[in-house]
Amino acid sequence: MRSVFISLFCGTLIWMSSLALAQQQPDDLIPLPEIPEPAADEGTSLPPELGLDPSLEPEITIHEGKDRMIEEYRVNGELYMLKITPRIGKPYYLLNRRSAAGTPHRGDMESGISVPMWQIYRF
Repeated sequence: MRSVFISLFCGTLIWMSSLALAQQQPDDLIPLPEIPEPAADEGTSLPPELGLDPSLEPEITIHEGKDRMIEEYRVNGELYMLKITPRIGKPYYLLNRRSAAGTPHRGDMESGISVPMWQIYRF
């Protein structure tokens, strides 16, 4: 029992001395320069090499009916997707697989039939 107490006491002394040594700072430290605050317009602009191409921004046309709302998505004037939102129920999407703007969907084995797609999860 006495040896356990001595071991704990020595361990505590070593631990406390290491804490005291860790708090000492070297004398030759150089302070870091202050970071300038970005201007209000700099925070939102992208570098020129990462700029967005405005021709790739989709044009959205909304047609509202009494039982559904249809949103047409076009890039460069070419229709590539429809989003249909029924009055009751969840919205579904129809993609134009022949369009160069839309991403190809290979889930139906190239049957040529446009199957409605529902959104399962949104991040």
